[in-house]
Amino acid sequence: MLKEKYQAVLDLAKSLDVKGGDVKEEGGKLKISGTAPYELDKEQVWDAIKSIPGWENEVVADIKVANKDILGIYTVKSGDTLSKISKKYLDNPNRYNDIFNLNKDILNNPDLIKPDQRLKIPNK
Repeated sequence: MLKEKYQAVLDLAKSLDVKGGDVKEEGGKLKISGTAPYELDKEQVWDAIKSIPGWENEVVADIKVANKDILGIYTVKSGDTLSKISKKYLDNPNRYNDIFNLNKDILNNPDLIKPDQRLKIPNK
């Protein structure tokens, strides 16, 4: 029953390549575990869990992180700027240069990013 309610979360975790996952209903709770590639992926799974009303009483999740060298990989969407991405993930729009510097292998100018580019996001 709970598994169906949280199927969108489980599908998201799969699409984010969360490995070694285990999902079981036990004692009226949905127990989720696994290892996300990056902290950013873990945060997305948690955001999805928290978007479902009643999650506090229904879900126990233990999601570990495999790679801690960066926050994660972000795929640029139309309308994004490094400043917007920096504000969303690093809580500071002025850290856009940190993202630019980490991605100089694919970026030549911090004002020129394109949809579908995959950018490394530095740790907070």
